Amino acid sequence: MQVTETSTDGLKREFKIVVDASDVEGRVKARLEQLRDTANLPGFRPGKVPVSLLRKRYGDSVMGEILEEAVSTSSQAAIVEKELRPALQPDIKIEEFEEGKDLVYTMTLEVMPTIKPADFSKISVQKFVAKPEDAQTEDAMRRLADAQKTFGSAPKDHVVAVGDVLKINFVGSVDGVEFPGGKGEDVNLEIGSGSFIPGFEDQLVGAKVGGHVAVNVTFPGDYSAPELAGKAAVFEVDVTEVDVSSAAKIDDALGERLGLGDLKGVREAVQSQLERDFAAISKRRMKREVLDALADLHDFEIPSGLVEAEFNQIWGQVEEAKKQGEEEPADAGKSDDELKDQYREIAGRRVQLGMLLAEVGRKNNIEATTEEVEQAMAEHASRFPGQEREVISFYRGNPQATEQLKGPILEDKVVDFILEVATVTEQTISAEELLADPDVKATEAPKKEAKGKAKPKAKAKPKAKAKAKPKADTAKKKPAPKAKAKSTKK
Repeated sequence: MQVTETSTDGLKREFKIVVDASDVEGRVKARLEQLRDTANLPGFRPGKVPVSLLRKRYGDSVMGEILEEAVSTSSQAAIVEKELRPALQPDIKIEEFEEGKDLVYTMTLEVMPTIKPADFSKISVQKFVAKPEDAQTEDAMRRLADAQKTFGSAPKDHVVAVGDVLKINFVGSVDGVEFPGGKGEDVNLEIGSGSFIPGFEDQLVGAKVGGHVAVNVTFPGDYSAPELAGKAAVFEVDVTEVDVSSAAKIDDALGERLGLGDLKGVREAVQSQLERDFAAISKRRMKREVLDALADLHDFEIPSGLVEAEFNQIWGQVEEAKKQGEEEPADAGKSDDELKDQYREIAGRRVQLGMLLAEVGRKNNIEATTEEVEQAMAEHASRFPGQEREVISFYRGNPQATEQLKGPILEDKVVDFILEVATVTEQTISAEELLADPDVKATEAPKKEAKGKAKPKAKAKPKAKAKAKPKADTAKKKPAPKAKAKSTKK
């Protein structure tokens, strides 16, 4: 095999590779001998078919196999010989391949750049420390109690209010004509849930069991069904059942129900969870500072192929968000060309930081342990109630998917490694200041497994949203997309 470098342009390399005809012929003969042992042709006993006949019968298919095999083994050998670290799979172009002649092809690829990590002691970050305020603790306790509310049939004279769960029948029409998907029977709807189009639920407030309401609404201009977008409609709604909620009281009984003993136990569990939430928020802010500092301290060429692949993934999310009417406010009014430039820059930053963190991890033997991967797998599976076993089975049977779970684990471990070297200054701030960070969402109620107690089972509640879907989703809003591509972090 002869390997000749024919072009070098930044991280791009091109090689001309020649595999001797004798090598190719040797591979062909070896394959034909294998076929000879199993071939079953009329007039010949197994293992006695002449190689010349096999070559005539199977020559084309064998040559195809040998081409693939020769290119695979020789290109890998060339990569090892030249000590290359490909960023992506090489691009192969066959130049010559005929029986009795040398195999000649070109291999084009981008290689990983040489990355020299900076002195991490030059990085300075702030660690913000905040304590839950009394008002936040009380609010979290109210949310916790609200999550324990129970539902029961409303009294006959009950007037529908926000929070009630209704069972309704409805028929929708535009200009007096019913439209496809505008009809529903025995649909559960929680008033105030926002699961139906704007204005629908509000007009049911004040209704009674057995009552009839003509609901007048206008479909949003970006509604998913173009033929209905922006049009006024009337839904004739019959309320057949009403369930009202009873919120759990914030007392010792709530603590007993949650397995936390008493009211004091509830308060302590809530405060502990808020402290963990605040610590997690502070950690995310530190991580962002570290990533920003790393981007400022390093400047190396990055493979264009990796950037393009990352950009295509981001742009796909952006386009999906547009279709769902969830475009980023900052993107409004910008042309596609402007947005593509913007998101291509974000893709470049992601790739650069990803490569840098991977290199730091490689040089310092930082790896994701089996236990950490298993934990991540279990956490991901918990997002799919009732399908946990199938999700875990998918990951265990799909090495590539499992590798994707390692990415965030390695990233966090490398950032922790850098923080051990960096200068970290602790600063006490108010909870309001901590939560004012634009990338931080308000904390949720504490997890019920606080203090190591078993997770209590809440009393059953009518499935207001799960059954609120008419046949063609016409009365409902469009769901928000699950992924956005605005952040510049990995």
